[in-house]
Amino acid sequence: MLKKFILSLTAVMALSLIVIAQSAKSTTVEGFIVDKHCSAGDVAGHGKGCVLSAACIKSGLGVYADGKFTAFDEHGSTLAKAALEKSKKDKGAKFKVTGKVTGDKMAVEKIEEAL
Repeated sequence: MLKKFILSLTAVMALSLIVIAQSAKSTTVEGFIVDKHCSAGDVAGHGKGCVLSAACIKSGLGVYADGKFTAFDEHGSTLAKAALEKSKKDKGAKFKVTGKVTGDKMAVEKIEEAL
């Protein structure tokens, strides 16, 4: 009897975790791609040359939107680097970033330059 109860409880917990994991919805924010180190400064006037430097990339890339810095996951950093390199603007380029935010990190799905 106890064995069946434990098995049932384990199954319910596993299903709950699956539901919670799938309930995280994608969100899109519009902001500036910046490194964590420089996110406390003037992000709108921050040049992409600085963001793409080895030291800044090492500190971690993210998006600064709505007065808050949200760090990217590794895949997001790769997409952000490519988006910055593709942009014709040296400063002030805004990007639409779509992904799932968990805590203070974003699992990035897509990045495109805002018009």
